[in-house]
Amino acid sequence: MSTSLSPDRGHPKNSLEGSRTRPHKKGHRTTVPGAPTLARRGLPSLVVVALLVVAWQLYVMVSGIRPQVLPSPLRVIEQGWRARDAIAGHASSTLQVTLIGFAVSLLCAWALAVLVDFSPWLRRAFVPLFVVSQTLPIIAIAPLMIIWFGFGLLPKILVIALATFFPMTIGLIEGFAAADREASALLRSMGASRWQEFRYVRLPSAIPRFFTALRIGITYAVVGAVFSEYVGATSGLGIYMATQKNSFRTDLVLAAVLVTAAISVCLYLLTFAVERAVAPWISEERSRHE
Repeated sequence: MSTSLSPDRGHPKNSLEGSRTRPHKKGHRTTVPGAPTLARRGLPSLVVVALLVVAWQLYVMVSGIRPQVLPSPLRVIEQGWRARDAIAGHASSTLQVTLIGFAVSLLCAWALAVLVDFSPWLRRAFVPLFVVSQTLPIIAIAPLMIIWFGFGLLPKILVIALATFFPMTIGLIEGFAAADREASALLRSMGASRWQEFRYVRLPSAIPRFFTALRIGITYAVVGAVFSEYVGATSGLGIYMATQKNSFRTDLVLAAVLVTAAISVCLYLLTFAVERAVAPWISEERSRHE
């Protein structure tokens, strides 16, 4: 049998299209999650946050607690707005470090996950090491990285990679392993190579789990960046929090915390936009189950 896999003779991509795109019943309308859907999902959380902020404000007003200990939400917003230029500059530095570190971690995760998928020996060698890497306390490792590599970009990237590499790599490895065995057997019967099997079966199988891991990883990246700045940096929200804490400016510390949370939420939501652009069928499947 010829090993040619041209489109006219049953290209794997055409043969497996049904496994990636499911037909819809007549009259069924599929909606891709957009702004209204995200707003509907986030509304309960917004209500809870609003109630907590109101309770916080009332407690500060009733208890008379000192603002150096616990400032009111209104004071946090007011003082944060006054220091907006300084906070924005530090936030820009943190965002830059986050994106660079996460990009490096993402590339390494993909490269190692693909290598591990192609080599059972590498799987047995590296997967236990991935697990061990998550037992290392970042709170102890980060200061050592500052000592070893200085206050530049490298130690921050290493901290972010340590925090984000594991979930993305394991998500990809498990996604590859969960590929449809029947589809793989069909491709092999058509004379497909190992790479073609990976491209048309195993890779699409890993995409949903990858985006789940991506959302976890991007939030960890922000936390890792802030923590690496906290233990040693010249700019960034982490060092800004440390400086204001030493000055007993709890209000500005909390303002920086709010900005950090806002960055995390924005990056988290951005992953949904990327998911809809790269793999729209995942969003369609999610919307059908809501």
